[in-house]
Amino acid sequence: MLHARKPSWWTNSYDIMAGNQLITRWNRSLWRNGGTFALDGHSYTIRANAWGSKYTMTLGTDRVIAAAERVGRKNWTVQAGGHTYAFQRTSMWRQEEALVTGGRVTGVIRRVSTWRTDAVADLPQLEPAVQVFVLAVVLTMWDNAHYAASSVTIVS
Repeated sequence: MLHARKPSWWTNSYDIMAGNQLITRWNRSLWRNGGTFALDGHSYTIRANAWGSKYTMTLGTDRVIAAAERVGRKNWTVQAGGHTYAFQRTSMWRQEEALVTGGRVTGVIRRVSTWRTDAVADLPQLEPAVQVFVLAVVLTMWDNAHYAASSVTIVS
């Protein structure tokens, strides 16, 4: 199980832990959807399209390792290692995404609480780098929704 926590309130980064061990830091880009992380001596880059609905993860600069499509919809997918993984938003009211295999939930990504930015991901079917990719995509989606909601101005 992975646990993501911002090291400080003022940063865009998340420390990602497995148990009590720091395995990587997701360094989210300030100006666009995406960012970088390093895991097991490899550097990964995550990029998104302008709408934040498609993401790719590359190893180095050119080799696509994973891709996510329809991010932000109720149902979305991740392709990695020759497999397609189906994800589903579990509720409009909670920040929780489920990994669905054969019609049953086999993994989950969720916020720890309503008041914190921490999140946990239990995705045992996925390779470690793909787990971080999925967690980073979901964190970006949730952060973008939060920023959009907080920037709404009510005019009367």
